[in-house]
Amino acid sequence: MLIIGIAGGTGCGKTTVVNQILNELPEGEVGVISQDSYYMDTTHLSYEERVKINFDHPRSIDFELLEKHLRELRKGNAVDQPVYSFVKHNRTGDTINTKPRKVMIVEGILILTNPELRKLFDIKIFVHADSDERLIRRLKRDISERGRDIDEVLTRYQNTLKPMHQQFIEPMKEYADIIIPNNKYNTVAVDIVKTIINEKLN
Repeated sequence: MLIIGIAGGTGCGKTTVVNQILNELPEGEVGVISQDSYYMDTTHLSYEERVKINFDHPRSIDFELLEKHLRELRKGNAVDQPVYSFVKHNRTGDTINTKPRKVMIVEGILILTNPELRKLFDIKIFVHADSDERLIRRLKRDISERGRDIDEVLTRYQNTLKPMHQQFIEPMKEYADIIIPNNKYNTVAVDIVKTIINEKLN
């Protein structure tokens, strides 16, 4: 099994890159795991307490469970991924049964911050985008998909997103095997990734 980690700041276009890779590969051979499914269980906290959590800090991620699941998949066993609700800021209690594939893509802003997790990635990719571009994408997404208002998004960006990006995410570029600039549609970098994957699959 080939495990690929795709990181980068919020709104950098990780999902776009993942989809570009998926579109070019045989169906059923690639699985995707999102870091967002592995936020810590916050059932013991009230909603008011959950809202105050810094979800952009590595502490907010259950890396232990994510690492355990990847090791199980590599052994050929299926795992039950948690399902997370951004509206409730908590896991829903549901799970998604995820079967091993020839290629597993793990995507998330903080996945390269964990040394044990990094060791499991055969290819580490960092998607880079201009900070203004990322903020615009984040605004559009959080307002349309997550029911947030503009003040809430901007306050969160200034107080947690931007400082966490500078402290934890941007420095992770040094661990990346490939950096994809995503201000423009970058076919060359994605083609290189697809070539590597195809070589491993064959």
